[in-house]
Amino acid sequence: MNESEALNLLLEEKVEFLLLQFTDILGSIKTVEIPTEKFEPALAGEVAFDGSALEGSHRTIESELLLKPDLDTLRISLLHAGLDAGHDTGIAAGPSADQTRTARLICDVHNLDHTPFEGCPRTRLKKVLQLSAEKGYSVLVAPEIEFFLFLKDENSRPTTRTDDPGSYFDLVPMDKGEETRRRIVSELRASGFLVEAGHHEIAPGQHEIDLKEAPALETADIIASLRMISRRVASAQGLHATFMPKPIYGKDGSGMHLHFLLMKGDKNILEDPQGNSGLSILAVRFIAGLLRHARGYSAVTNPLVNSYKRLVQGYESPTHSVWSERNVNPLVRVPPNRGIYTRCELRSPDPSCNPYLALAVVLRAGLQGIVEEMDPGPPISKNIYRMSARERARFNIDPLPSDLSEATSALKKDKLMQEALGPVIYRYLMEAQQALWKDYSMHVHPWELEHYLAYY
Repeated sequence: MNESEALNLLLEEKVEFLLLQFTDILGSIKTVEIPTEKFEPALAGEVAFDGSALEGSHRTIESELLLKPDLDTLRISLLHAGLDAGHDTGIAAGPSADQTRTARLICDVHNLDHTPFEGCPRTRLKKVLQLSAEKGYSVLVAPEIEFFLFLKDENSRPTTRTDDPGSYFDLVPMDKGEETRRRIVSELRASGFLVEAGHHEIAPGQHEIDLKEAPALETADIIASLRMISRRVASAQGLHATFMPKPIYGKDGSGMHLHFLLMKGDKNILEDPQGNSGLSILAVRFIAGLLRHARGYSAVTNPLVNSYKRLVQGYESPTHSVWSERNVNPLVRVPPNRGIYTRCELRSPDPSCNPYLALAVVLRAGLQGIVEEMDPGPPISKNIYRMSARERARFNIDPLPSDLSEATSALKKDKLMQEALGPVIYRYLMEAQQALWKDYSMHVHPWELEHYLAYY
């Protein structure tokens, strides 16, 4: 679709408002709402905005920037009067009296001279995918996204309470949770996104939606859209959807496992029937890159102070850089599927991350493993928690960062991950995360009062 075709479609469908959507560096969705008379310059990428919007509450990018829409992401919706949002219907019948026709476009961020802006997360992922394409590879990604649905209090503020006692794969509807998850899936499907499955997760109030593999850029767009749609649908049901990694002490946290398929034409080059365990040498090298740079990209895939309260022993979350086909909690798992479905699964990322930056750094790490012909060592099937320190050292098993401060320190040492982020995003992430850690470290937490106040 070109600009003229997009404009004609918007006018034919009587769209009243066009939402230009982009993602800030920390992964929050931002929008600029455009009325009908400004559709033409908006489609041409001529809408300017304050660059500080890319950095959330920080204001170090002060210059104006432009929003360049990706016309392939155009979606048309109905917003019903009195509701947060209606059902995303693609292209449907004309609106009734109580409905407003809106459309959404996902945008890249450009400089005023229309060149790509270095601080745009979506652009950083495109650069990594361009590098992959130059080597003849295309990348498909299938995410498993976990989240919690919590009740709101009498003032409509989110709580950590739930009346959903369900557990892993429970099928019996017990509250609004299952209904809300189904509504989210319906919205995603109506938007053209392919959903593989949805189910209840281990913790009360916890759910998972699995998306079918898609090109990496499209997958990042879907993840960002899913978070927005989930919050909107949950709110309409009187619930709050949170992608916070570890909202409740003593319960399982929420991860976002990423399944990667590396294609060359229509062939999955991770598969080799003659290779060890049916894996190609390229698959093994890709896995080696994921392991080698795991500490460096953790600050991106797990960007919150809270992220590291999920990556602990006892909750089936990875804590060390190992790969396996059978181990219960490796960083990289190779599912048993072979042939066109051969894939590797990265299990450390959580759903609070910026999906564009997370995919950019992880894919750059895997590609570098292929370039440098890295060796990940043998897959580890033994329980790593029962291995001695000497045994772990013999297999080059490194621990993942234990907190955000350690993660940012690891990123400082990883030049490849810095290159994948680019200087603008890298500098901002370091400043923002170091400020978060300093603020967190200076706060007195309830745990400290409970353990120390009466005794010292």
